[in-house]
Amino acid sequence: MTDSKTFSPLDLDTPEKPYLDANELVINMGPQHPATHGVLRVILRLDGEKVLGLECVIGYLHRGVEKIAENRTYTMFNPYVDRMDYVAAVSNGLGYCEAVEKLLNVEAPPRAQYIRVILTELNRIASHQLWLGTHALDIGAITPLFYTFRDREEILKIFEKYCGARLTTHAFRIGGLQYETYNGFEQDVKNFISFFKPKIDEYEELLTTNRIWLERTKGVGVISGKDCIALGVTGPVLRASGVKWDIRKAQPYANYKNFEFEIPTGASGDTYDRYMVRMIEMRQSVRILEQAVAGIPEGPIMAKVPKVMKPPVGEVYHSIEAPKGELGYFIVSDGSTQPYRVRVRPPSFVNLQALDLMCRGQLVADVIAVIGTLDIVLGEVDR
Repeated sequence: MTDSKTFSPLDLDTPEKPYLDANELVINMGPQHPATHGVLRVILRLDGEKVLGLECVIGYLHRGVEKIAENRTYTMFNPYVDRMDYVAAVSNGLGYCEAVEKLLNVEAPPRAQYIRVILTELNRIASHQLWLGTHALDIGAITPLFYTFRDREEILKIFEKYCGARLTTHAFRIGGLQYETYNGFEQDVKNFISFFKPKIDEYEELLTTNRIWLERTKGVGVISGKDCIALGVTGPVLRASGVKWDIRKAQPYANYKNFEFEIPTGASGDTYDRYMVRMIEMRQSVRILEQAVAGIPEGPIMAKVPKVMKPPVGEVYHSIEAPKGELGYFIVSDGSTQPYRVRVRPPSFVNLQALDLMCRGQLVADVIAVIGTLDIVLGEVDR
């Protein structure tokens, strides 16, 4: 127990109570709790099992990635971004490479852009699969974890054959690609598409109309589109609240303007809507993959970039639609071989600030469901 005056970050608008008569309890959830998805510490203020408010304490996984960037050349820093959101390493690399390419005024060749889209959408599906399996496990459904990890393995096999890495997949270079595709790459992607389409139906059969799943997700962790915008929330969380915003459509990059796909949105902004949005997103990623693998052009995979990169003096901000939301890179160049300043705008970090608003009035068990539905990765939160 603690006096409410010592818990100043929460403006709960509750009357002061004598110490001994207080019904409020302040407890820690994490940072060792398995359902906080890494090392997130959540300080909960409770009235019984009802959540009056919470505060997130981060920094347990901090590695100073942005400061490291200032002491590395542009090329040397490239692999470091793979370690932020380590379940979506390909997306991290795409955002960084395109930001530096903007500084250099260079554009990757068409073939490289198509392959970038294929690898990034495969990574989006793999990220959503890991989210679905762990989110369902947090709520009490064990089977989806085995299904999603079984199917995600097929994507990791493609990554491993392409560049040798399964998780921190370093696939791109500034100006294009690290490697040309291996023999049979296109066929492997086509095989995965055929394999994966019915698997999404399997996931939905397990959960979408499951009575327990509906009770644990419907009306839980509701947040409005207006509040999402005010808090800077992006990605599936924003779209589930009815805001049709996807950077792939709004500010196309990496050849996304050449592909047809839909942006799914929800109406209620609850945990169930966020689940449905991600399920539809996986189907749309398959749709993009079908178009991309059928249209890969011939040609070089690298643009002409100097061996020693010295971008002109200036600054750039470039963002992409990562699986979790808007991933942006702000880079300042002083004309040397090393960036003067690098600032990352990670979706997990920004989306996490909505947790307090989403959990107020819910039960303790609902906090687990809401943390899962945000799909945070602490490597990206702490950097």
